[in-house]
Amino acid sequence: MENNDSITTFEQHLEKRYGESGTENRMVFEAKAKAFAIGELIKNERRLAEMTQEQLAEKTGTKKSFISRIENGKSDIQLSTLYRILEIGLGKRISLTIK
Repeated sequence: MENNDSITTFEQHLEKRYGESGTENRMVFEAKAKAFAIGELIKNERRLAEMTQEQLAEKTGTKKSFISRIENGKSDIQLSTLYRILEIGLGKRISLTIK
């Protein structure tokens, strides 16, 4: 069997690049990663609904540029806005789980 001492885990890569879990740099990275994931979810649901960013913005009372920033993980999003986009704009239900 081969020696796997040179193999590193994803967690080890994160720690090397952003620091241990709970540190300032790591928390900033994790917040950006979650914003990106939310943006990807919205983008996917919008495409499944066969809507443009402009149509979604119009339906939810926002601007196309704001939808674009959210979908690209470049903008923080308030819970009320997330609700409007997903539930009113895309007809989806939000379920929140806290672990």
